[in-house]
Amino acid sequence: MPAHDPPPRRATLVLVTPAGELLGRLDEIEVATPWWQDARAVVAAARAATGLDLTVLRLLDTELARPQGGGVTYLAEVSGPLPAGVPLRAPLDEALRVRALADAPERPAYARPGGPAADLRWAVEVLGTHGLRLAGAPVQDRTWNLSSLWELPTDDGGSAWLKVVPAFFAHEGAVLARLQGGPVPTLLGRDGPRVLLAAVPGEDQYEAPRAVLLEAVDLLVGVQRAWLGRAAELEAAGVPSARAEPLTAAVADVVARRAAALPPADRAALDRLVAGLGERWAAVTACGLPDTLVHGDAHPGNVRGTPGALTLLDWGDSATGHPMLDREAFLAAVPPADAPAVRAHWSDAWRRAVPGCDPEGAARLLAPVAAARLAVVYQRFVDRVEPTERRFHDADVVDALAAAARALAVEEAAAR
Repeated sequence: MPAHDPPPRRATLVLVTPAGELLGRLDEIEVATPWWQDARAVVAAARAATGLDLTVLRLLDTELARPQGGGVTYLAEVSGPLPAGVPLRAPLDEALRVRALADAPERPAYARPGGPAADLRWAVEVLGTHGLRLAGAPVQDRTWNLSSLWELPTDDGGSAWLKVVPAFFAHEGAVLARLQGGPVPTLLGRDGPRVLLAAVPGEDQYEAPRAVLLEAVDLLVGVQRAWLGRAAELEAAGVPSARAEPLTAAVADVVARRAAALPPADRAALDRLVAGLGERWAAVTACGLPDTLVHGDAHPGNVRGTPGALTLLDWGDSATGHPMLDREAFLAAVPPADAPAVRAHWSDAWRRAVPGCDPEGAARLLAPVAAARLAVVYQRFVDRVEPTERRFHDADVVDALAAAARALAVEEAAAR
């Protein structure tokens, strides 16, 4: 994302019935947040402007080339007759009509008319198996190419979270099932790409103080310690592999496909990185930490709760691989003043977990690999989501490759 604050978001909503019939579009409305995937703010703005309750299905177009803010056009579903006085504009211009009606094989069910309603029916059935019922209308929180999130108020005074993901994240339910009893959300039910979770109280820890950051590190290392040497077991459950051989091939592929967008010096650095991966992995192995479960998106915002009661969220990016692949992404999201303490605490935790290992050496060797792995992850998103949604991730591929080249340059400079 750009370093500056994103501009305000303005939403145009193209309305469709549950049967897929186009109705027209609403006038552009101002939305309180800039984040394209934040459906809650769009639904609230539409209700305030028109009195209309709707469900955001998917992105149709954006004014800007990459997130966030600016003009955004969504397809939104209405479940009943339109209230009197809704300022509907019809017919649609041809380009927008075609975009709204076009199909895409990559599109998840939750981005299609009727899809969210089917997910909610399943969630209500699961609540019933736990003796719970809805205590109010479900609230759509987020929808985009990586997930659909809903909050369901329950009659016990709490709430549940419905999360539905595309097929390439569907292993998250299997991971959560194996981590129950640990620092992860309580799993109420799962069905392929759907999971229903007990809501986690507290706050997302984007601005966490140092003590909370260190506690989060301990929780993640504790989970990973329990799965050391059990990568094959996870892979048998559908968890993808980011171990040495498949990750080497994936990095070579993304470099070949996307490095041309980078300056010559960065391209040359990436070529050196790819050429030396075999030797690099041998050195990583010599550091003495076996493969385990990698969270894949470990940052403070994926930690929720309160000090002493933290939960690790969002395991959709999880894979098997070296545990230190998670460290650089976490460090990149903490205040610079806290980074040295977090780095040292992380290494100390692994020295206690695996006596005689060299976590700091492994982390240094994996710094450019971890950045290149992010490029692999973003490219896989681009390859697996429909064309209008690729703008969420496309620029991130090149940014991650540039970061890998920079990490290698730092390593080479230190060696000189």
